[in-house]
Amino acid sequence: MPLYYADGSIDPITLQTVPDHHIIFYSSVVDGQLWCPDCRAVESLVKEVFSADDADGLVVYVGERSQWKNPANIYRQDPWKITGVPTIVKLKDGKEVGRLVDEKEILNDLKTFVKSS
Repeated sequence: MPLYYADGSIDPITLQTVPDHHIIFYSSVVDGQLWCPDCRAVESLVKEVFSADDADGLVVYVGERSQWKNPANIYRQDPWKITGVPTIVKLKDGKEVGRLVDEKEILNDLKTFVKSS
C-alpha cells in the first residue's frame, strides 16, 4: 500500500483511530524538502518499505523547525510524546505497540519492524 499523508487538520487524538498501522512523524517540508536532515536520510527507505503490499503508513508533519522546537508542540504531548523526528510508531487496535525513534534505528530496523506483528 502506498504511504498516506495527513493534512494539517488532523488532531493527535484522532490519529489513534486511523486505520493505518504505522504513523511516521517527520519534520515539515520547507523550501521543497524536509527541514530535518535525519528525516531526509530515511525518506527513501520509508517510501520503499511502505510501497510493499502488506505495509501501510500515515505520514504526519510535526511542523517547521521553530514549531517543532517549542515544548508545547502538540505531538510532544499526550498521547504521542514524540521527542525527536523521524519517529515511526506502530499501532494495533489504536494502541502503540512499538516505536523507532531515530535515523540509525529506522535505517537498521524498519523492514523487520514493519513485518513483525
